[in-house]
Amino acid sequence: MSAREPLPIRRLREFQPLDRLTDEQLILLATRAETRRLGPGQRLLERGSRDGQEYFLIDGEVELEAVDGRTTAIAAGSPTGKNPIARLQPRMYTVTASVPSQFLVVEQDTLNQLLRAAPVSDDGVSEMADDSGDDEAHDLLMEFYADLRANKLTLPSVPDVAWKVRRATERDESTAEDIARVITVDPSISAKLVRACNSPLYRGFNDVRTVREAVVRLGTRTTRQLVTVFSMREVFKTQRKELQAAMEQLWRHSREVAALCWVLADAVTSLDPEEALLAGLLHDIGAIPVIVHAEHHVNVFADPKLLEQVVGELKADTGAAVLERWEFPESFVTAARHAEDWAYQPAQEEPQLVDVVILAKLHAMIRERQGKTLPRFETVPAYTRLGELKLSASRSLEILNMAQARIDEVQKLLSIH
Repeated sequence: MSAREPLPIRRLREFQPLDRLTDEQLILLATRAETRRLGPGQRLLERGSRDGQEYFLIDGEVELEAVDGRTTAIAAGSPTGKNPIARLQPRMYTVTASVPSQFLVVEQDTLNQLLRAAPVSDDGVSEMADDSGDDEAHDLLMEFYADLRANKLTLPSVPDVAWKVRRATERDESTAEDIARVITVDPSISAKLVRACNSPLYRGFNDVRTVREAVVRLGTRTTRQLVTVFSMREVFKTQRKELQAAMEQLWRHSREVAALCWVLADAVTSLDPEEALLAGLLHDIGAIPVIVHAEHHVNVFADPKLLEQVVGELKADTGAAVLERWEFPESFVTAARHAEDWAYQPAQEEPQLVDVVILAKLHAMIRERQGKTLPRFETVPAYTRLGELKLSASRSLEILNMAQARIDEVQKLLSIH
């Protein structure tokens, strides 16, 4: 059931990227959009379809079903529910209403046109360029954003060995031998896993010599996380020498955040350190397709400041899209989307991966002495949330200083070639 029922501007502004539009643009969008209502069990989207539309969940809840049968629930008003539903086309999920639900339906071309004409944000490109370059910088940024919405950016694929190991570990009947057999197909990952198992972080009474022994010692969950971590290095690559410096800097920063995440999770939360490590490594994954796409825009990669600004604007949305495509849990998607959102607060009371990533990101940016204006630790909600575990600004610095050797050890693991 469809209808032309314009939503109030305040409701439209709750969604991303509609919050980038002006009031006048939102009024125009409201007149061109429609609302759709579905009852429980009614299907909104079919996997594999292309319809050229964006769907925003106004009320209710939907279930996304992937090709392997796994399902994910998204409720209106949740962090994920504030973004377009199953945004990539062709659709990667079949989407069904779980309860009576209402949707805002917008033509993708209409949204892209409005985004191209949207004003630059307060910290946007125009402040970094001179007056003569403002229009070009803004046009480039809007072109990138429109390409993202239209699914024209080439998103990286999960490395083959990581995908196969994930599938093997999800099968109840898989043994250590079965998982080891999948890993040993990749000699480089096999060597890294054995070396990691013999490092101070995981070392037992005796050194392990085979992948099977490493899987037994580490356990299925840790093995899967570490294989994914080690395989990520091949994703941080570009064909352009001019862009390789940006990619290398991204890899170094991601390793630093990952190491800090591991130490913080291990020291002050009940979160899985390896899961935190992986979340930290992937928190800026959205920068990769943007850097790769910049290969087609000489004016972007010729100006490091412009490239940095375009990456900064797009990496959160793009990172969420990458991890959704890779079928990562929502906690990883949320961490990628809000890693640099210092004011973000999850709905859950207990500490989440995103809290640790935000905290690690802030520490890393301070350690790297980046020229950005950063908030004080005590003003960041992630600090307040972790404060229940006796983590204060001075306490966290103390933990990280005392754990520098462990941070260095994690960095070594991520630097193995």
